[in-house]
Amino acid sequence: MANQEDLYRESGVDIDAGNEAVERIKPHVKRTMRKEVLGSLGGFGGGFSFDKDRYQEPVLVSGTDGVGTKLKLAFALDRHDTIGIDAVAMCVNDILAMGAEPLFFLDYFATGKLSPHIMEQVVKGIADGCVQAGCALIGGETAEMPGMYEVGEYDIAGFSVGVVEKANMMDASRVQEGDVLIGLPSTGVHSNGFSLVRKLLQVHGVSYDDLLPDGTQTVGEALLMPTAIYVKPVLALLEQVNIHGMAHITGGGLSENVPRALPEGLGCLIDRSTWEQPAVFRFLAALQSISNETLYRTWNMGIGYVIIVAHDDAALTIRLLEASGTSPRRIGVVQKGSGVTFSD
Repeated sequence: MANQEDLYRESGVDIDAGNEAVERIKPHVKRTMRKEVLGSLGGFGGGFSFDKDRYQEPVLVSGTDGVGTKLKLAFALDRHDTIGIDAVAMCVNDILAMGAEPLFFLDYFATGKLSPHIMEQVVKGIADGCVQAGCALIGGETAEMPGMYEVGEYDIAGFSVGVVEKANMMDASRVQEGDVLIGLPSTGVHSNGFSLVRKLLQVHGVSYDDLLPDGTQTVGEALLMPTAIYVKPVLALLEQVNIHGMAHITGGGLSENVPRALPEGLGCLIDRSTWEQPAVFRFLAALQSISNETLYRTWNMGIGYVIIVAHDDAALTIRLLEASGTSPRRIGVVQKGSGVTFSD
């Protein structure tokens, strides 16, 4: 007669595999530690004691997100070491847009049958993203749920908390007519619009192994590029420039996300000729006729983050961002009206 542990394993849940996975991820989690972290991996909760003396009125800012159907590419390409960066980026870039410094991150990993090797690769990516963002990975949840996912598939989601001085929290009321929009480049499609991507590739018979027309990458490599994390250069900029507003360009593209940072009565004019679209967007747009309206409401089209500053601060902002290793572009201006108007 099978013992109780064997019985549980036969039902689809392997406790030993879970324990192995925890041992595999410990060195990756350790890389993300900050001095404010309390406790260790494996507790019932993660503790974090931030330096409250740095703030007069600290405000905690939280964000949660996943990576959507980009996971389908990780499954198809059997590459799992970058998708965790996407999970971190989607959360920390959001709270950064409120002016907050990300402090810590937690992840949720769910699968039908746990593979310690695959989970380690996913958590490695999460740790890489946390290092890029300067936040600590203080906990998470691994759920093995037989029958809920196809063999070899999983889902991940993340949750992050940051802090900002109340007086410095981004507020659309700061934005004024004549302010300048400065765009930071994306690394590609990031983590939004992959349902359309996959449909286009399927309809037009494109393989992930096909080369892009410029020959620099395969289609799969270009699409799986992890979402850029903008935390460190933007936090450094916040110490030197009075930023009026910021927007993380996610689902809805420039068309939907920039207006979220603008007050009622103001819109913006964005000049699409001020930056070069990454090759992957030119490739996707050439597969079939897609209106500019759809393109700029579905994908980031090469701009992953937007910073809004006063006209007189624009040149300094660009110099500081260039010095931090980014490639900023002056892409537009705030004007009376509503929404985003594009020019070429």
